[in-house]
Amino acid sequence: MRLLIAAAGKWKAGGKSGPERALFEQYAGRIAFALELREVEEKKKLKPDALKRREGELLLAQVPDGAVVVALDEAGRTLTSAAFAERIGRWRDEARDVVFLIGGADGLDGAVKKRADFVIGFGSQTWPHLLVRGLLAEQIYRAECILSGHPYHRE
Repeated sequence: MRLLIAAAGKWKAGGKSGPERALFEQYAGRIAFALELREVEEKKKLKPDALKRREGELLLAQVPDGAVVVALDEAGRTLTSAAFAERIGRWRDEARDVVFLIGGADGLDGAVKKRADFVIGFGSQTWPHLLVRGLLAEQIYRAECILSGHPYHRE
């Protein structure tokens, strides 16, 4: 199983590392699953609806054939960490690749949510799109720990 996080927007240029990137890298570095982060960005200045649509196209272009598509959206289904781990374990056992799609500052286009096999959220609050990468990496790491019986996750 390979995991891909496709995210709209890029880290700050110039090699400066902010706390969002540090959080992502801290947890991504612990994950044993093959994990890749792909950033997509539209360079043209577009109005918010057009930008969201274009980012959706760029995100969907990252999805390999046969992969499970998981969209992250504030209106998505909230799962306990154990339930998230169960899904990850099922996809691992089915030898399915999983692609997580994270929209930009304006969120995900409806076409992305429609294409997704599963839409999850980290609660009904709105989170900065760069921070969601770190939150997702932590939950993937936690899922891996749950599946392996590692004590990181305490119930």
